[in-house]
Amino acid sequence: MTFIPNGRGVLPAHTVPPRAPAGLRRFAVPPPQAAPQDQCELCGEQLADTHPHMVDPEHRSIACACTACALLFTRPGGRYRTVPDRVRDDPDAPLTDAEWAELAIPVSVAFFFVNSALGHVVASYPSPAGVTECELDLAAWDNLAVTHPLFGSLIPDVEAILVVREPAPQAFLLPIDMCYALAGTLRLNWRGFDGGAEVRRIIREFIAQLRQRARTREA
Repeated sequence: MTFIPNGRGVLPAHTVPPRAPAGLRRFAVPPPQAAPQDQCELCGEQLADTHPHMVDPEHRSIACACTACALLFTRPGGRYRTVPDRVRDDPDAPLTDAEWAELAIPVSVAFFFVNSALGHVVASYPSPAGVTECELDLAAWDNLAVTHPLFGSLIPDVEAILVVREPAPQAFLLPIDMCYALAGTLRLNWRGFDGGAEVRRIIREFIAQLRQRARTREA
């Protein structure tokens, strides 16, 4: 979707409409428009603020969906795959600084997901430009998946591993739409080179919410 900024035009003097009387002026000013409501991209149903999402693996896009349409794509095989809602962590196998260094990711927050169209794991991170992909040492990732079962339990295309390096490396398995939502929020609040204090606050609160939702990885 393309957004075009509004501008204030200036009409020639002969086209300026006469001013409405004071008592009628309130009717001459159009009322503020409500923000457009999300719609299911399959059936067009109006959606609540919280609603399911589906991934189109071929076009690498995320679509909003109603509950009924989302249920149609909970199994592989169709054009879309419904994003699940599970959040997991594995406190018994924490990520170490040395293991994070092996991935050679140049930032402190990144997420990783299996792209079925490409056939391998993709690494991305939030930035002032939005989601940015970076090179990933796939051999290093495979080694981590052996010692960290959480990394190997991803459902392709619809789940991701989010790693936050500071104050200490911590990893969560979560729905991929949450990663993109976080990246979008950070982009809107990014200041300076490293994002600034507001970005750090948003990340802290996001991680706190993940801890509340997370269940320990099933053995």
